[in-house]
Amino acid sequence: MTKQKKLYPSQLEIIRHRFALAQRYLLEHSAYRKHPEEGPECAQCQEIEQLDTVLADAKTKLAEYWEVLIEANEPHILAEEPLAQLLELSRQTYRDIDGAIKLQLMVSRGNLTPAERSAIESHVTHTYEFLSQIPWTKDLKNVPQIAYGHHEKLDGTGYPRGLTQTEIPIQAQLMTIADIYDALTAGDRPYKRALRTDAAMKILRQEAAHNKINADLLELFDRRGVFSVLGHGLDPKVESA
Repeated sequence: MTKQKKLYPSQLEIIRHRFALAQRYLLEHSAYRKHPEEGPECAQCQEIEQLDTVLADAKTKLAEYWEVLIEANEPHILAEEPLAQLLELSRQTYRDIDGAIKLQLMVSRGNLTPAERSAIESHVTHTYEFLSQIPWTKDLKNVPQIAYGHHEKLDGTGYPRGLTQTEIPIQAQLMTIADIYDALTAGDRPYKRALRTDAAMKILRQEAAHNKINADLLELFDRRGVFSVLGHGLDPKVESA
């Protein structure tokens, strides 16, 4: 829960060494290095220059990929162009010191590897199991099921059970909106910066547009100013009013 970036420092260092190996490979395969005896008037000069141009372009691209990786390592949502470059990078290979061809990378979105994400997501099931042990009164008996469903999405892409809209309690759908807003705007998360209310609402509306969360409940959340109760993300003047 306190992982600040997509890669731990040791992981970033490993990838840096991979880039260094790729850079060294390009330098060692310079056309002029391969043909040191050839002068500027040699018959193969044009071909050699073309090869060196290709190598120079490859070195430039490698440097650009490194800059994209550094940007992507920060805990924020990437714009379309860096994301496309990152996807390109995820398919790139390098030649290891033993001559083997290997992939370069990494976590493409968010801060977590699949194993880390699975461990985090398990908290929903643990919460349900814990709450199910409590002898709730009749009017609160559905609390475990409500909590169990607050990470589900209307289109079935949520977790842990992949429920769809008709299977998710309406209270859980409400809780989902409040939970996402809180996660986006809270200032006590070491792995991300806090967003203002307008930025958080924009993301929530995008989620609603993609049938992830309930659009009608989001409109109610916005119109009734529920975020003012949560407090996070508000302009300081609004919070002090």
